[in-house]
Amino acid sequence: MDFDLNEEQSLLQDSIRRTLTDRYGFEARRGFIAGETGWSREMWAQYAELGLLGLPFSEEDGGFGGGAEEMLILAEQMGRSITLEPWFSTLVLGGGFLRHGADARLRGELVPGIASGETLLAFAQQERQSRYDLHDVQTTAKRDGSGWAITGRKGMVLHGDTADHFVVTARTGGGQRDRQGVGVFLVPKSEASSVKGFRQVDGSRAAEVAFENARASHCLSEDGMDLVDRVVDEAIAALAAEAVGAMDVVHAMTLDYMKTRTQFGRPIGTFQALQHKAADMLVAIEQSRSMAYFAAMASRGENAEERRRDMHAVKVQVGRASRLVGQHSIQLHGGIAMTMEYAAGHYFKRLTVNEATFGDTDHHLRALSDAGGLVQAA
Repeated sequence: MDFDLNEEQSLLQDSIRRTLTDRYGFEARRGFIAGETGWSREMWAQYAELGLLGLPFSEEDGGFGGGAEEMLILAEQMGRSITLEPWFSTLVLGGGFLRHGADARLRGELVPGIASGETLLAFAQQERQSRYDLHDVQTTAKRDGSGWAITGRKGMVLHGDTADHFVVTARTGGGQRDRQGVGVFLVPKSEASSVKGFRQVDGSRAAEVAFENARASHCLSEDGMDLVDRVVDEAIAALAAEAVGAMDVVHAMTLDYMKTRTQFGRPIGTFQALQHKAADMLVAIEQSRSMAYFAAMASRGENAEERRRDMHAVKVQVGRASRLVGQHSIQLHGGIAMTMEYAAGHYFKRLTVNEATFGDTDHHLRALSDAGGLVQAA
């Protein structure tokens, strides 16, 4: 199978990398974290100018008609600079719900604003008791005339403090852990009773959001776990590509350090034991790159059970690799990697947060085992 980029994809990759290389250095990123929103509105406008914010949407809806391969390119380049802007929450999560769950009229209302950088979305799903179970939902949705009233609390809403609309999971029926009866609703931020933003360990933003009889503007599905699973599977594919980009950079950074740091009168890169660790990092990255390609293809699958099994495997491989690459980088750098002034530790933090998003390695390994493994027995 040919994994080479075509001409348009190569141009897309080059334009993103050039922009981020020129304008998203480590010191600039530290400045963005310290800003009012915790990310750069100026860079967000630059992404819109490049056409990145309309990438996953069809041309009919006001986007640029990109597919899984183009989103893989975007995610990997964002990972190389461990960017802080809400591309994941708005394009991958919120955009996924619009593409798969919204009608043409709603897409027509929101997609042009997203593509121009004016509209931000966030997925409000996780609750205190739910951990990684997408179907564990206590938030309720009750009929209110012709609409729905949402009541409940959501935590770890990625970029929820700057979102204009929330995609909210709320129970329309059944018990707390039933797969059936989980609706998906679009709720304007103005309807939330409270939004408390905070900074995650990697510098990115999230929020705790409370709803008290909040009126949903749209119901995307009254029984929407299949929709949620599909969007989260696409999100896992994006996370895998982002991790590959981050691992690639931290590996190169580690090799450069090994060539310049001397001990016992010689560069530490000449010591065979450390060479083996660097080689292990490279192998883990290339395995993860293959799994990221696999995830991009598998995310388009129509067989939900098979697609979920594939994504469990992707999460296991990329999660293990992220931990190995991050830990080896810290060890090979020594004490300098633990300082706030050096980039290696920040990449490890992003890889750690990435690994825990939508289920850590252990969670997906158990799920994959329960499903009978990636390759099913005859």
